[in-house]
Amino acid sequence: MFNIQLQAAWQLGGDTLDPTLFALLEAMREQGSLRSAAQATSLSYRHVWGLLRKWEALLGQPLAILQRGRGARLSPLGEALLQARRQLDEQLAPTLAQAASSIERQLAGASGLKRRRLLIHASDDLALARLRDSPAAGDKLELDLMFHGSLENLTALAHGKCDLAGFHIAEQAGSAEIARLLRPDAHKLIGVAIREQGMMVAHGNPKAIHGLRDLTRRGLRFINRQQGSGTRLAFDQLIDNAGIARRRIRYQGEESTHLAVAQAIASGKADTGFGIQAAAAQYGLGFIALVSERYLLACRAERLKDNDVRALLQTLRGARFRTILAGLPGYDKAIAGKVMGVDEGLSGPRPAGVRANA
Repeated sequence: MFNIQLQAAWQLGGDTLDPTLFALLEAMREQGSLRSAAQATSLSYRHVWGLLRKWEALLGQPLAILQRGRGARLSPLGEALLQARRQLDEQLAPTLAQAASSIERQLAGASGLKRRRLLIHASDDLALARLRDSPAAGDKLELDLMFHGSLENLTALAHGKCDLAGFHIAEQAGSAEIARLLRPDAHKLIGVAIREQGMMVAHGNPKAIHGLRDLTRRGLRFINRQQGSGTRLAFDQLIDNAGIARRRIRYQGEESTHLAVAQAIASGKADTGFGIQAAAAQYGLGFIALVSERYLLACRAERLKDNDVRALLQTLRGARFRTILAGLPGYDKAIAGKVMGVDEGLSGPRPAGVRANA
C-alpha cells in the first residue's frame, strides 16, 4: 500500500534550506539555549552551531541572540522565519494532502492493487484530519480526505464524485442551503462530533471583545471564512439573527481553514475571527463560545451496508477516535458514529440559545 507524503522545500540563493534548521529554532525557543536545543534535536553542538552560522550568513542577519551565561533566544528574523513556515505549512497542507492522495490513486491503479478506501469530501475538521494521519496497526480502511466548503461537498456527493460529504450545521438553527442538497428518502447522516464555534481573540483579549456586537466597533478587524463554507454560513446567520448589518464589520480578507483564521489573529493580521475552539487553543488564543454545531457525514442510504462504511462507523464509535476527540478542546463525542435520518440530523438533538453578545 502506497503512503505518499509531499513537502514544500525552501530555497535561498540556490541553496535548499535544511529542514533541520526549523526544528533547531523551535527547540531553541523552547529550551532557551543552543546546547539544550542540540540535545533536543539529537544533533551535536558543533553541527547545530555550523548550521546556524551558515544560514545566518546567507540571510545576512542573526537568527538567534546568544549571550554568555544567559542562554539563547530567537532574533526577530528567527521568530519571523518560524511564523512564516507555520503559516505556509497550514496554507499548503490541504493542497499537498489532496495531491498526495491523487498520486496514491494513480499508482494503485497502475499497479493493479485493490485498496479499500473511502473518498470523503470533508469540511475543514481537525478530528477527521487526525484520524487520517494516525492510522492504527491493522486498520482495514484508509480515509482519503479532500477539504472543501460544506455546500461544495454536498454538491459533489449529489454528482457521485465522493463516497461521503462532510458538513457542519449549528444546533440552534437549520440551513436552507444545506437542506436543499439532501433528500430524506435517499440520504443518511453519520455523526462525527459536536463542536463549539465562536470568536477567537488574541491572548488576554486586549481589544476587550465580548460578543458579535463588538464587531461593529470602529477599527476592529475581522478575518472571515470563504463563501460556501459551513462556518461562513453559520457566522452570516448569527449576525443576521442579531440584526447586525454586514457593512458595519471591517472584514480583513478570507481564509479557508480554522487554523488559518487562528494564525491570522495570532500574527496580528486581524483582531478576531469566527471558528472552532480547538483551533484557538492550538495558537494560545482566547475563545468566546457562541454556538454548538454538529459535524456530520452524508452518504447515500444504501452505502451503509458496504463494508468500508461499516468499518468507518466502527472506527468512529471506537476508543481511538474518542481519544482524538478528548484531545481537542470544544469537541464532544455524543454523536460519534450515530446514524441519523436527514430530518433528525439537521434538526439536532438539543436546542441552545444563541448568544449575540455573550
